[in-house]
Amino acid sequence: MIYLLPALFIYIVFMAYPLIDSLRLSFYSGNPTGEKSFVGLENFIKLFADPDYSVRYWGSFKNTWIFFLIHMLVQNCLGITFAVLLTNEMLKYRNLYRTIIFIPTTLSILVTGYLWKFILNPIWSQALLSPIGFDFLSRPWLGQESTALICVSLVSSWQWVGIPTMMFSAALQNIPGDIIEASYVEGANNRIIFWKIKLPLILPVIGIIAILTFVNNFNAFDVVYAMETANGAPGYSTDIIGTLFYRTGIAGQHPIGIPDTGMGAAITTITFIILCLGVLPVLRLTQTKAE
Repeated sequence: MIYLLPALFIYIVFMAYPLIDSLRLSFYSGNPTGEKSFVGLENFIKLFADPDYSVRYWGSFKNTWIFFLIHMLVQNCLGITFAVLLTNEMLKYRNLYRTIIFIPTTLSILVTGYLWKFILNPIWSQALLSPIGFDFLSRPWLGQESTALICVSLVSSWQWVGIPTMMFSAALQNIPGDIIEASYVEGANNRIIFWKIKLPLILPVIGIIAILTFVNNFNAFDVVYAMETANGAPGYSTDIIGTLFYRTGIAGQHPIGIPDTGMGAAITTITFIILCLGVLPVLRLTQTKAE
């Protein structure tokens, strides 16, 4: 027990205390250097009812869900597909493919964001795509409200697809070989074995990956900051909860530029409640079905 004390101390000081203090600050109003006054639920009321805040909040809330769903559909679906292929013993150069898939995960998010910002720039992409006849793909993808969020989400999915791939691969490799061999003896093909045997057995891992994706996407900030700035350009189409919190509670909203720590804490409190409401049912559902 004594060996857990250092880790417990670090957890309390750097995680538990800031979380509790953030909940407390959501009931106060004021800037970081000025005097704070208790306002009760006023920050939450303004966040949902005041047009100056509610329009931006609901817009970022919707964009965050789109950001999350694209990750679930693209990142995690590709992850389980890659995992199935990489656990096939007949596939040659599996270690090479694992390395290629996992390399983007090791890169800095800001570096990745700026790199793809240049790649998607129509001036740069025109020069790269014209010689190979794909110049029709050279479009201002990041400058159009209809495509900017999708591009940012796909870039983020490309970078992090290695994580679910490795977790799915480990889960598939832990399935006892006797079960698979018995299934082949009974006449099951690869498709039936995957959907009826492998997928149900790795359901707890699917739940964990879904939870990690959910939590990370609702806390995302840096990829949008690198590719579209903290203002969620163009026209707030890439504005997510993380960028809204940054502008409100840390940097300050334009044009005043004075951060409102109380409103920022209110945003984080609502996000914390959303995370709890989303994580607990998924965790319980996947664990129950696995049993």
